[in-house]
Amino acid sequence: MTGLQQLSPRSRNRRLLARGLTIAALAALSAPAFFMKNAHAADDAMRVGVLIPGSKTDKGWMESGYDGVEAAQKEFGPKLKTQIIENINYADMEQALTNLASKNQLVIGVGGQTQAAVLKIAKRFPNVKFSIVGGSKGETMPPNVAGYDVKQAEIAFVAGATAAMLSKSNAVSYVGGMEIPSIVNAGKEFGNGARYINPKIKYFESYTGDFDNVAKAREATAAAIAQGADVHYHILNLGLRGLEQAAKEKNTHIIGSYTDRCGTDPLYVAYSITGVGFQAQYAIEQLEKGAWQPGYKAFGLAMGPKASGMAVCQTTPAMQAKIKQIEDDILSGKIKVSEG
Repeated sequence: MTGLQQLSPRSRNRRLLARGLTIAALAALSAPAFFMKNAHAADDAMRVGVLIPGSKTDKGWMESGYDGVEAAQKEFGPKLKTQIIENINYADMEQALTNLASKNQLVIGVGGQTQAAVLKIAKRFPNVKFSIVGGSKGETMPPNVAGYDVKQAEIAFVAGATAAMLSKSNAVSYVGGMEIPSIVNAGKEFGNGARYINPKIKYFESYTGDFDNVAKAREATAAAIAQGADVHYHILNLGLRGLEQAAKEKNTHIIGSYTDRCGTDPLYVAYSITGVGFQAQYAIEQLEKGAWQPGYKAFGLAMGPKASGMAVCQTTPAMQAKIKQIEDDILSGKIKVSEG
């Protein structure tokens, strides 16, 4: 006989009631975990981590990248969940990328300065996809990494030509941040573009060693202005504030980078579009389509005006025709420019 059979009918009923209550209580305790598991399974949102080394409000490369992520957020709504880390120095990049990779399906590094850290961390997270906005050609990439080349030297040549057409003093300048190949090549091609329009134009080129150093950017721009430069180009992040200060003080003008913001500031006479935001949005769109691919991919003028182009705030038909011809000649190879 079982233990229940040995009990009196009244005791047996009490024991059965107690057992039933215990089972019900256990079921109630396990219900939240069950429902949480199902809720997680139903949550099929894309999870994307974004590393922005500088400030997302720098009016430059970083802000353009952030704008692209925001555009993707509007496009996909609750289907997309993003985690953004900004203002990270080189020493902390690997830790930041590890944080992002542990929580997301795709990690986007905004800027070529993230490439070395991305290539290292990607090997530790083979099931996570990584896209580098501003990735350079030449390095062997793990099978889970994509490098998007903005082809910045191309549009820098066009910007130089535009600056020469806009300059009244026949002198233009360029201020770059770190003196690394992609930034130096852009400066070189800006000068080549200016001389393409005016072989006798004066061209002043300088590097601050830091994309965010406001004081050095101001000093470099002021020195160029003192020698006659009246149109300035740059590859800077927060350092742009210094360039703006110097230009405003002497009533000179700037060709901005990355995003068309014509009409927002009279200091700016044109903008070179380098598609930083376009590439960030592209990576997310490819993830959503299931079409994301690793490896090097060139953007630039060949990918259309959203990826690369020139926006002149107050232009003429003749100027627009000349700019279009220069872009076509770069694409055809008639005008040869440096790699990114």
